[in-house]
Amino acid sequence: MAYYGKCIETVIEQLNKFKPEKDSPEQFLEAASTALQTLSLQKQAFILEVLSGCLEYRKLLAVVVDAFYVRAGWLCPRADYNLFEVICYLATFQLEELGFQLFCDIVRAQPVDKMHKFLGFFFNPLNLCSWIKDEWSLIYETAHVRENWIDPLMRWQPEVQELIHQLEEVMAIQPPLSKTKAKVTEPKEFNLTVPRPRAIPVPEPVPVMAKSKPIPRSTYQPPKERQLLEMTKRFNRWKAEELLLKANIEEMRCAVPRSRGEPLMQDSKKKLQLQLMPRILKTPKLTFYKPSEVLVKLNTAAILREGSLYQRQVEKELQRVDTLVDGARDFSEFLQWQKEMQAKDREEELATSACRRLQGKLSREEAILARQHLAQENKQKADQKKEEMAELKQQCAERRLQEERSMKELVEQVTEVQKNVKLAQMKLLKGRRQIVQEVIEESRELLQRTIQAAKEEQKERCELVSQLRALETQPVRKGKLVDLTQIPGYGLEGEMSVVELRERLALLKETQRREEEEKRDQIIQGKRARSQELQNTVEQISLCRAAMGRSAALRWEEKKARSAAPGTPSRDERVLELRRKIEEKVAERRRTQAALKPVSAPGPARPKPWEIH
Repeated sequence: MAYYGKCIETVIEQLNKFKPEKDSPEQFLEAASTALQTLSLQKQAFILEVLSGCLEYRKLLAVVVDAFYVRAGWLCPRADYNLFEVICYLATFQLEELGFQLFCDIVRAQPVDKMHKFLGFFFNPLNLCSWIKDEWSLIYETAHVRENWIDPLMRWQPEVQELIHQLEEVMAIQPPLSKTKAKVTEPKEFNLTVPRPRAIPVPEPVPVMAKSKPIPRSTYQPPKERQLLEMTKRFNRWKAEELLLKANIEEMRCAVPRSRGEPLMQDSKKKLQLQLMPRILKTPKLTFYKPSEVLVKLNTAAILREGSLYQRQVEKELQRVDTLVDGARDFSEFLQWQKEMQAKDREEELATSACRRLQGKLSREEAILARQHLAQENKQKADQKKEEMAELKQQCAERRLQEERSMKELVEQVTEVQKNVKLAQMKLLKGRRQIVQEVIEESRELLQRTIQAAKEEQKERCELVSQLRALETQPVRKGKLVDLTQIPGYGLEGEMSVVELRERLALLKETQRREEEEKRDQIIQGKRARSQELQNTVEQISLCRAAMGRSAALRWEEKKARSAAPGTPSRDERVLELRRKIEEKVAERRRTQAALKPVSAPGPARPKPWEIH
């Protein structure tokens, strides 16, 4: 059992490495055979045979395993997908060659609960004779599927059902796995500071105001018309893609034979249809991988510009070397002065950064002071608002009384108006009847006028038709026959016949075609020479870029080393001045905070809302 268990594990490992979109089965099998040379010959033969069979019948096995995950294997991990493929292949294609006993040993070497679920699902007669047979018939011929695969599986039903029963007994005997209790977190009390007693009395509850109307949901939603337009766009796109797919399939049928390859074409058609389904039904999850090296495609102008730049740099370097050879002065003193100036610049940068940090602290202290002043102003404004609210409530009560009186007067007026409504309705009906009678009379007069105008127009048309027929009956002169070889004889210079003119035009077109071919050959040769020059410049640019990259890396390392070195504390006057200002602001903030601590005297009690008369 352990022997076959290790072989099956090796097959599953190789299947996990296989990627159908990149690897071909033949190359993958060759690579697997070279990797398995350390094993014995018997193991190599068994593993390669099972591996090649799983790759050859991958579509058949995928039908069963995918359906198992959908219908019965919800709790099985996706990592066991290739394990179920191998067991399905052995049961379908290798069961008679291996023997039932050897197949039982291979099954028992795997996890018992998974094998019990899968074998019970696969060897179910209802599944084998219904949808499995139909799905396999879409890939291969129905007679071949029934004779070679379905009938042998049905013959092995009694033995397989006994094996499933044995696996069920083993699952019942095995004790359940003991779940280790997780370490319980022990709560600890918070080490909180004791709050100080409140110096300010607790304010009275604010009266509840009437709730405002919520914002309508349509404010944050797009209009329905836009959604309908998007849906119609997607549907039209899907229809166009479906028509294009049908046209491509009709064109491919002329080139592909329709014997045994037709089911495979149907399978490819189904896959293409699934890929071209509209995005309304399913949106695939996309995974983006960041490329390690991004290649930038340069155009001709960019290549020539960069090549000329590097060429100028090389010429400058050669001129510098020539001047040094001729006895020019060395730049060591200038470089020393440059380093000193760079050190001064770094010190200046450190001083500015310290000033920036201290300015941030100073602005923080100023903000705290402004917040304290704002709190004092808000407290005064709140007291004023409370007084204003009391006055407004009293005014509201007076307005309500006035509105009630005005409403009573309106009700009395409305009752008086309703009495006179019936008289007004009778007058209105009489006026409308008179208007309707007048409109009917006017429409009759208009109809009579239109009928008379139509009769007159019909008479004019009849007269015109009779005149046209009379003109058609008149005799017509026949045209004169033209001789294309005859010269017209108008006395013009270079006069010729039509036939001669056509021959000369044909010769002229032939000469123009030859000239175009010669020009085309010259252009192609020029393009080839130009492409060769561009290729040379691209190679030179790549070499120069590599050299500049190395020099930039060295400069970056030097800069990094300089920045890592510890700096001396700054003694700049600006920094000292900012520190002094910060100390003054901190002292002022503490004084204002101490002034706000004393408890203010309690004011008069505010009247309740219901006590206002």
